[in-house]
Amino acid sequence: MLKPAERGFFVGYFKKVPADVRVLMIGFIVFFVAGMASASVFLSLNTESPGAGSYADELHGEHLTGTMEVNPYPILRVAGTGTTPPRAIMLAGSGKFGVDDRALPLAGKAARVGGIFVKRGDLEMLLVGGGDELKAADQASAVPSVSAPQDLGRWRLTGEICDGKCGAGAMKPGTGLAHKACANLCISGGVPPVFVSTAPVDGRIFFMLASKDGGPMPAGLLDKTSVPVVLEGTIERRDDLFIFKVERFADGAGA
Repeated sequence: MLKPAERGFFVGYFKKVPADVRVLMIGFIVFFVAGMASASVFLSLNTESPGAGSYADELHGEHLTGTMEVNPYPILRVAGTGTTPPRAIMLAGSGKFGVDDRALPLAGKAARVGGIFVKRGDLEMLLVGGGDELKAADQASAVPSVSAPQDLGRWRLTGEICDGKCGAGAMKPGTGLAHKACANLCISGGVPPVFVSTAPVDGRIFFMLASKDGGPMPAGLLDKTSVPVVLEGTIERRDDLFIFKVERFADGAGA
């Protein structure tokens, strides 16, 4: 009479596993491991890149001097020198906060600002440190002259709203639905919001967002972050910074 192990049955208190059960289990383990490895490779190849944004210690402990503007969000206008073109630099603070309270007293005045940049393509933001990293420039410093904004006309664009800090590389991913909660916290804390367009305007796809009157981003857009959205309004250029003054908006899927 055949023993249970010889008949293909597995009995827990027997030390020997039947040959056919052993072959089946080995085959299953090999198939399972190979399947999981293949799935991980496939998913990694089809995952959207988090982007090339990164931190850049461009100032090396030094400071930039320029004219402080506070609408729609704090912007430092740095005059050009020689072959260096003028710049309009978005400002934010540490954590998920802006620098509105520190910049407001300096509106229209010469300011001295230090910190570290986050950059992604032509999107850049200066993350201002604490203490003396944002203050009035020396009394001897004249207010640098800045050029008048340039009107680039009316546009209707499809894209995504994110916060300029994470979108530029402070977080990866800094865009997409996985980043929605973080983007809302940053924007609510005063970090300038940015619109990432699917189509360029004058070679640019990143735009600081503003209301139609030039103030902060319309409150209704806070629910539209990290998903496709269609915005309509006018675009203004300040040096190398483009500002999208939104008048109308709709979900991208339904536009």
